[in-house]
Amino acid sequence: MVQRKVKDFLNGYRMDYSDLNFEKICAGFLEAMERGLAGETGSLQMLPTYIEADPEPPVNEPVLVLDAGGTNFRAATVVLKPEGRVMIENFRKYPMPGVEAEVDKDTFFGIMAGYIKDLLRDGQKIGFCFSYPVRMFPDKDGRLIEFSKQIQARGVAGELIGANLKAALEKSGAGRPGSVVILNDTVATMLAAKADPEYRAGDGCLGFILGTGTNCCYLEQNSNIRKAASLNPAKSQIINVESGGFRGEFGGVLDQEYDRTTVDPGKYALEKMISGRYLGGLCGTVIRTAAEDGLFSKAVSDNLKQLQGLTTVTVSDYLNNPSDEINPLAAAVKAGADDDRAVLTELIERLIERAALLAAVTLTATALKSGRGKSPEAPVWIIAEGSTFYQLKGLKPKTEFYLQKYLTDHFHCYWKLVGIENATLIGAAVAGLTN
Repeated sequence: MVQRKVKDFLNGYRMDYSDLNFEKICAGFLEAMERGLAGETGSLQMLPTYIEADPEPPVNEPVLVLDAGGTNFRAATVVLKPEGRVMIENFRKYPMPGVEAEVDKDTFFGIMAGYIKDLLRDGQKIGFCFSYPVRMFPDKDGRLIEFSKQIQARGVAGELIGANLKAALEKSGAGRPGSVVILNDTVATMLAAKADPEYRAGDGCLGFILGTGTNCCYLEQNSNIRKAASLNPAKSQIINVESGGFRGEFGGVLDQEYDRTTVDPGKYALEKMISGRYLGGLCGTVIRTAAEDGLFSKAVSDNLKQLQGLTTVTVSDYLNNPSDEINPLAAAVKAGADDDRAVLTELIERLIERAALLAAVTLTATALKSGRGKSPEAPVWIIAEGSTFYQLKGLKPKTEFYLQKYLTDHFHCYWKLVGIENATLIGAAVAGLTN
């Protein structure tokens, strides 16, 4: 009874996972990938990184690694040791500039320089994992296209990240770094596999992020990157898909309603349906609408309608402990009947199921585009990173279910999901040492 009521409600707004056609969305994703590689207008930017996956990183050489994420800025000194061992020293974590309040360009880079100036030695290489859409250049610097994940830093879009960081470091009195290699967090996650001795038993790998935001990457032949004709066609490089921007005929009415409340409406359609920065807010929109539509008792409806600022962490905590009345969702349904709690849980779990299906679509399409994983004895590795993917109840196993159902059983592509601790730091070190 509860399941049917919730499904009918979600179907009415085209918000249920049963409204989605996996194969159709996957085909649309693959088509958008091809358009992006050709430089045609579409929702996937398919950004060349000019970073190859073949060179082996040197061991015992310290490199300064930076990780500018959706919420935090991390820094450390990393040394890759023989036999896949990694030494991480001087680790520190700070708030990402622009996440709490708007900053200008000079302040943005100045804050970063202040975070790390005491770690930098003159001439030291830097691997900088910058988790936003960047147009890369052959010198491994990159120009920010735009911010996502609600970062507010005016004047930074269109600027070279590496050059501005160097200038800010010199201005701070820290001295001048050696090479600065800019790469996306997804690319860094993929490169982290280079430090794992078992990696060579697989058939290449993909990078996948599902945390504050979402993205994936893979290795592409230069001959297929038609928008960059000057590339050596005999070589290959990592492509940053920017999968969070994918859009198609799979969003519902309440996705659109929630999108209008964000700082960048009309952009990052997929990311706003599945990632940690947005999924809690989307759940809030759906729950309030369900309350208005009479899915709950009056007392509970009145409580739920007042909920604002719902986060993915709050949603996850509720699923893990629905009796914890400190949680605003648990408190809202406290006065209701068992059906109220069951309806709330079913609503959330079906939205997570939808997120898992869409995450599996992006991975299926990316694996198929890579051409890897054709033998069960040599699967393609999926290097997965992100707190939402690993910590949001049900998301990881549901994603694996759809990967098995479609990527393996339907498309006969074999895969191995791999989690690497501190993947973005290790991958940034690999990039800094090999480029």
